Amino acid sequence: MPTNNKKKLAFDNKEYLKIQRQEILKRIKSFGGKLYLEFGGKLFDDYHASRVLPGFEPDSKLQMLLTLKDDAEIVMAVNANDIKTNKVRNDLGITYESEVERLIDAYQAAGLYVSSVVFCFYEDSPVLKQFATKLRKNGIKVYKHYTIAGYPHNLVSVFGSDGFEKNEYVETTKPLIVVTAPGPGSGKMAVCLSQLYHDMNRGIKSGYAKYETFPVWNLPLPHPVNLAYEAATVDLADVNMIDPYHLAAYGLTTTNYNRDIETFPLLKTIFEKIYGSSPYQSPTDMGVNMVGFAIVNDEAACEASKQEIIRRYYQAKKNVYLGKFDDDTITKEESLMTAVGVTPADRKCVNACLEKAKKCKERVVAIELPNGKIITGKRSRLLGAPAAMLLNTLKVLGKIDDSIHLISPHVVTPMADLKTGPLKKENPRIRAEEILIALAIQANSNPLAELALKQIPKLKGSEAHCSCILSDADLRTLTALGINVTEEPVGYAHKLYFNKN
Repeated sequence: MPTNNKKKLAFDNKEYLKIQRQEILKRIKSFGGKLYLEFGGKLFDDYHASRVLPGFEPDSKLQMLLTLKDDAEIVMAVNANDIKTNKVRNDLGITYESEVERLIDAYQAAGLYVSSVVFCFYEDSPVLKQFATKLRKNGIKVYKHYTIAGYPHNLVSVFGSDGFEKNEYVETTKPLIVVTAPGPGSGKMAVCLSQLYHDMNRGIKSGYAKYETFPVWNLPLPHPVNLAYEAATVDLADVNMIDPYHLAAYGLTTTNYNRDIETFPLLKTIFEKIYGSSPYQSPTDMGVNMVGFAIVNDEAACEASKQEIIRRYYQAKKNVYLGKFDDDTITKEESLMTAVGVTPADRKCVNACLEKAKKCKERVVAIELPNGKIITGKRSRLLGAPAAMLLNTLKVLGKIDDSIHLISPHVVTPMADLKTGPLKKENPRIRAEEILIALAIQANSNPLAELALKQIPKLKGSEAHCSCILSDADLRTLTALGINVTEEPVGYAHKLYFNKN
């Protein structure tokens, strides 16, 4: 795989914000002035999209909604069972209850109006009542939607007294109602359909649309951007497919995914019952995603997507090792790599990491900077491999002599003693975040430490690989710095509990 010294932009973010806004306004108008927009994926921190489409800003969708904030409100659908069981998000390490609170705070801080939370699949529970009370005290309305027997297949049940009719009607005041969720399986679509039903009974004109970035409907089925989406959702068994309904209705080939295609006949029937006739002839019709129209460099998007597929392969291997994914997910990732013509060897930092680890017989992190330069760091008596790699890299970027100590051993040694002493930690080595804090302290009296700190923004967009599974703390730090990290599925010295903070 050819590697350029500088990553090429593939995406025009400014154009995307403009045309996406126009499409949503157009859809609102087509339904008489009120639209329930089912929002899939992440409203912000969409790092998958920014990796496969260089130039896509992680908060693009949030920025787009902010241009509509006077006409928009957010309704959050939450699976009540996820709250009752204290379910934890694997990617963030926090409960779904905490994620709901985090998202509400983030939306409101950005200037968006969060009107309500809907508990889907509701059953009475002290945990849910306590959470509902907390939300209401903070100005968030709470509604209950219930499990519908046979949903969505049993239409008699769906439209009966124990179906949509039983659900509480969510009071809304804006033309655009963004229905989002803290994770998959939360019931977003059911909330939208229930609202359409209640609006119809109240004589209110309203419509439904779906906003998901991937797969990109106007890119070919085997396009690397779409295959990277399959790689990202391999644990969900999502498969991209040609939309047969769109092809039959319009003679046009578009890309969708299996779940939407499988459920469309039922959705169309539900729409017909609500509207009298369906406004949509295909799953593709339901979408408002305009991301494909803002791709300005297809070659750059393809190369970035191929690299993402390799990263997802390593993520799958790690999750299989941890028991989070089934073994066959690795086979699926391998087939996707074959489809786009890459192997793990096409990730340059992997080879550099493993060669260094084999030579020094220590844990190693290797980083490939955006300009193609590769730097490594190995574990020592006082420094973890991620911390060593960061120090080495900042020296290179700042053109600082490698023999110079940016942080005095007289600073690092007491830190290690504190960890294994009063703090009673098993590992004395300084982690990535700790080394940056120490560097910031040294910068007050050491101009070279100050120079090194100024190089941190240059780490964004780098690729890194570790010869073993990183601690959660180190992984969070490297990710926060904008470094795309992969890991070998190897634990710590045959210990089961190794992923410590």
